[in-house]
Amino acid sequence: MKNGFMPPLKPPEKADYTKKNRFLKSLFSNHFGRLNDPKLDRTKQHLLIDIIAIAILAVISGADGWVGIETYGQAKFEWLSEFLDLPNGIPSHDTFSRVFARLNPEEFQQCFLNWVNSITEKLGVKVIAIDGKTLKQSYDRNQKQKALHIVSAWSDSHKLVLGQHKVNEKSNEITAIPALIEMLSIEGSIITIDAMGCQKEITSLIYNKKADYILGLKANQKLLYEEVKTWFDLAIKSGFVGKDYSYYQETESGHNRIEKREVWAVPVSSLPRVPNQSLWTGLTTMVMVKSERRLWNKTTTEVRFYVSSLGNNANKIGKAIRSHWGIENSLHWTLDVTFAEDSSRIRKDNSPENFALLRRLALNLMKQETTFKGSLRMKRYRAAMDNNYLVKILASASK
Repeated sequence: MKNGFMPPLKPPEKADYTKKNRFLKSLFSNHFGRLNDPKLDRTKQHLLIDIIAIAILAVISGADGWVGIETYGQAKFEWLSEFLDLPNGIPSHDTFSRVFARLNPEEFQQCFLNWVNSITEKLGVKVIAIDGKTLKQSYDRNQKQKALHIVSAWSDSHKLVLGQHKVNEKSNEITAIPALIEMLSIEGSIITIDAMGCQKEITSLIYNKKADYILGLKANQKLLYEEVKTWFDLAIKSGFVGKDYSYYQETESGHNRIEKREVWAVPVSSLPRVPNQSLWTGLTTMVMVKSERRLWNKTTTEVRFYVSSLGNNANKIGKAIRSHWGIENSLHWTLDVTFAEDSSRIRKDNSPENFALLRRLALNLMKQETTFKGSLRMKRYRAAMDNNYLVKILASASK
């Protein structure tokens, strides 16, 4: 610094630009080059790979709809043309809308899974939480189209969406969860699902894929729930005297709240009767979790029950259950607050499902970039202004 003035920054060497451009071109080609183009031959003015690449870059950089994606493309045309062909310039927002409405979501999902798998192979995934989310504004009253409901798989330890599956309009999560599990590589992981996923068929599917499970237990499995609840009620009253069990306790405080969680785990053999036990594949342990939340003006208590294929280890089970709630706090909340998913009015054909995947891909990529300590909102803001930082986000998931 001389006389109070900062000397101008030197631009990167041209060779650096060339290296980055080769990286970007190969990145999109490797992951999305095999997608089938849904456009008619007479309307193929733009390459599908260009459309996909611009959409991904735009969503990372803050675009929440088709107009935003086109606007990003127009603003970044000079840079984009360094690694994309763009034979007829930047596609219009109507083109982006039509392509993603027609794009096969299963093929797009497979491209997403291949990219995610390239990340998780290096990281390893311990606990996978599965839960559903409704895109509230994706309904279309005129077309009698219900709001899209998506079941996602989430690794809280690595802040990664591992996959998603749409719930069919005339079905529910019970059919979508097995389809999602089938897509995932889960060997050696612990799968956590709320009571909707507490189904005999799902325990069999998870166990046969060499993974463990912790499933919420409620009255939708009436006989099993009543048997487990009765056993724990009596055990609590007797102080667990003579019972084979393990116990774990933790206390957290913050935001004027103190929360105490107690976990009891018992071998299934401790219960005198387990209805249809042989049909619950791998069932080993019954679990009770008691949560006490103290606020400045009131105290609330909640008791929940679980079934698990894990051994009688309350510490391990309790921590896995705790990490499950990251799918609500770190995924669903972020999608609504940072990516405005709940207010998105994208509705046509496959568009809601495909755009939901764009959001989750953008979230994954930004979570892997850790050199910038700002919020996700600030990461999007910086990516929109700084092409080098956007490349760093893409590269962080490719190391």
